[in-house]
Amino acid sequence: QLHVVESGGGLVHSGGSLRLSCAVSGFTVDEYLIGWFRQAPGKQPAAVLCESKSDGRTWYLDSVKGRFTASKNYAENTAYLRMDNLKPEDTGVYHCAPFPEQFMCETAAWDDWGQGTQVTVSS
Repeated sequence: QLHVVESGGGLVHSGGSLRLSCAVSGFTVDEYLIGWFRQAPGKQPAAVLCESKSDGRTWYLDSVKGRFTASKNYAENTAYLRMDNLKPEDTGVYHCAPFPEQFMCETAAWDDWGQGTQVTVSS
């Protein structure tokens, strides 16, 4: 069973940085692309970044381009989301999830959302 646990969120001032972690089990991070999602209160998670498994073209939500970067540590079987120059509108619960195809990530086609990790950016 594919399982992920997110961590690393917190409260930061506008302009600050955070690095979120996505520890995975039941699969290895090189088997699937990892997508990152932001969930606002009362809403479903929406994609902010989706890796590509084939052509290296990462998909980004326009508002995070140039500020968010994904990476993986294969030895630790963990994916990371580096978020720089954070803005108040980045506030939300962040989730990660594995996908076999990028289009599935972009449409948030995942039904096993976990707790996520809260990111709060103050102005």
